[in-house]
Amino acid sequence: MITFTLCLLALIAGYFIYGRFIEHVFGPDDRKTPALTKADGVDYIPLPTWKIFMIQFLNIAGLGPIFGAIMGAKFGSASYLWIVFGSIFAGAVHDYFAGMLSLRHDGESLPEIIGRYLGVTTKQVMRGFTVILMILVGAVFVAGPAGLLASLTPETLDTTFWIVVVFIYYVLATLLPVDKIIGKIYPLFAIALLFMAVGILVMLYVNHPALPEVWDGLRNTNPDASALPIFPIMFVSIACGAISGFHATQSPLMARCMTSERHGRPVFYGAMITEGIVALIWAAAATYFFHENGMEETNAAVIVDAITKNWLGTVGGVLAVLGVIAAPITSGDTAFRSARLIVADFLGMEQKSMRRRLYICVPMFLAAIGLLLYSLRDKDGFDMIWRYFAWANQTLSVFTLWAVTVYLVRAKKQYFLTLIPAFFMTCVCTTYICIAPEGFGLSHPVAYGIGIAGVVIALVWFAVWKNKQTKTL
Repeated sequence: MITFTLCLLALIAGYFIYGRFIEHVFGPDDRKTPALTKADGVDYIPLPTWKIFMIQFLNIAGLGPIFGAIMGAKFGSASYLWIVFGSIFAGAVHDYFAGMLSLRHDGESLPEIIGRYLGVTTKQVMRGFTVILMILVGAVFVAGPAGLLASLTPETLDTTFWIVVVFIYYVLATLLPVDKIIGKIYPLFAIALLFMAVGILVMLYVNHPALPEVWDGLRNTNPDASALPIFPIMFVSIACGAISGFHATQSPLMARCMTSERHGRPVFYGAMITEGIVALIWAAAATYFFHENGMEETNAAVIVDAITKNWLGTVGGVLAVLGVIAAPITSGDTAFRSARLIVADFLGMEQKSMRRRLYICVPMFLAAIGLLLYSLRDKDGFDMIWRYFAWANQTLSVFTLWAVTVYLVRAKKQYFLTLIPAFFMTCVCTTYICIAPEGFGLSHPVAYGIGIAGVVIALVWFAVWKNKQTKTL
């Protein structure tokens, strides 16, 4: 419990110390924001800061910081360190700069921001890549909450019934103005999710389980350790609990609702730190579960259900599970909303008209339904879609980090703040797709060699580019 407690305190200190430093580097000012200059009653709508934080937190806190942290806990105490250092120095920095750059550029979507700093070709690739990722998010964030809802309701209300209900909600939340559904119910969902996290945190200290300590070593405790090495598998498995490219697609949604740049640190940096705390709590709770029951269980939903009911009782367990349900649902709906806005930006199509929103959403929802049917038909379909989502998610963070690094260089600011995470995540994503079974399935030495080569290429590219940039500035 000592390592867990120190990690928890480090996350909180990281927000106040490193978060303030990052804010100082960017330098928010009092210029008018897109919510005021481009108000349209649909996507550009001024909202209170506390509500924007709640929405941002729920947007980014999908299944990743809960299910990902549970699976990451199988790797031992290394998972705690990645959640802490990843959240403070990579994830929160990534989310903050993505949100603030959108705020500075009239609420631009992520592909437009990436294209602004990495070029037109990269922008076009990222447009397609990001929309595909958003549809993947929407698909994988339907089945999970639907299954949990089915476990809480009579047998007649099975998983299929709840999939239909959740998907109908997604359609409405994507099409209606942001303040009609999202702005009204997200604060309630956020309270449920935070209740869950606080309840599990209290019970951790009440039960005082024997958790792994850093000084005992960073041994890989995964039962399939030979096939699933800590690097890079753990860094992709935990995903949203440390850094996530998906978050950068959500930050522009809230950038379009903020009334001051000075709210960026609590909204963007703060929401990621809060998510890191949630991930840390679930990693610790899952460690206790695995210690008591073994590591054979691979269904994170079963682990969530068991932990909440055993620790919080029936009523508390139901409320906690509802919080877990709210997280993926509120990420799924904003994923579809982000995809709509990205396509609208690309086509230059105004979104005040419901008809024009439908032009974009109908084919998008049909694609998501196709992926969903595949995941239900094939017994391994969901796991396969989830793994591809996880890799695509982290790969998107790489492009975002590089775009922010270019911005910092051009602005003559401390570019190493994102350069180091960019190099690290480049190595993680390159190695993962080479070593993972759903990737190329290469041997470990070959995969690591390719990962290192990828970093070397990125280093050379950056050095050459920066040298040219220095001469022109």
